[in-house]
Amino acid sequence: MTLDPQAAAFLDLIKSGGTPPLKMMTPEESRALFAQMHALGGEIEAVAQVEDRHISVPDGQIKVRIYRPEGEGPFPILVFFHGGGYVFGDLETVDRPCRNLTNAARSVVVSVDYRLSPEYKFPVPVEDGYAALEWVSNQASTFQGDASRIAVGGDSAGGNLAAVVAILAQERGGPTIVSQVLLYPVTDFSCNSNSYKENGQGYNLTEDDMLWFRKHYLGSEDDIQNVYVSPLLANSLSGLPPALILTAQYDPLRDEGAQYAARLKDSGVSVEYECYEGMIHGFFWFAGILDQGKHAIDRVANYLRAVSGR
Repeated sequence: MTLDPQAAAFLDLIKSGGTPPLKMMTPEESRALFAQMHALGGEIEAVAQVEDRHISVPDGQIKVRIYRPEGEGPFPILVFFHGGGYVFGDLETVDRPCRNLTNAARSVVVSVDYRLSPEYKFPVPVEDGYAALEWVSNQASTFQGDASRIAVGGDSAGGNLAAVVAILAQERGGPTIVSQVLLYPVTDFSCNSNSYKENGQGYNLTEDDMLWFRKHYLGSEDDIQNVYVSPLLANSLSGLPPALILTAQYDPLRDEGAQYAARLKDSGVSVEYECYEGMIHGFFWFAGILDQGKHAIDRVANYLRAVSGR
């Protein structure tokens, strides 16, 4: 399928703005630029309650934002990690889609503001993610959550963190995760798949962008082979939670998402996989301007309702 007309219009808008490539920016400049794009998520939906809390992590604190739907709990929980290449992104980045998911899935959504690179390189964001999962499991009753029905999810870099946290939870004996939602996730930081060759330029996320993210996130090139960086390289994925994995046709990360879905299936894990034709990286964030972004939110919500038994 050719590029979706709405995605093409968005790319034209970006080009007309004369925005320099990420490799020409400092992390601080990238964060300021990306903060201007939050409104592309569409209208801000009201939810029953929104609450920010701080939780302790090694050598500091991080913030989580808890969204609760209308009605009586306990509710299923989605622990969500935002994208942004580990360098930018925050709670505001995914505020709109988290609100949408809260209402559509009738779940508590806990959005995690993990610490960013290069100030906090791997494995700090991973350990922040796992600490947030443990905190959610221990504190679920304080926000009408059900600790027996916790899912993890995220997009792009956040999808990577969700996948890795699921692996860590299995290795460390908990908390129990009922499902994982991985939206165009990073699963192999070698950055050499066929979809990099096909889509590495001109489609919102470029190969140069990914190399820039990798430089800021990793302490050394050797980290690329670490399973907690590139979960696709794990010897075994058996016993991991069921997964919903969504990718985009015009995305350099498309193939590694598809390969991770295949590896999970081959390991006996229940997987639902879909590649959104005509779409570009980040479409889940841009539901305000991309109809398929809205569809993806509904797809995730329906999946979460099904796996949680609601």
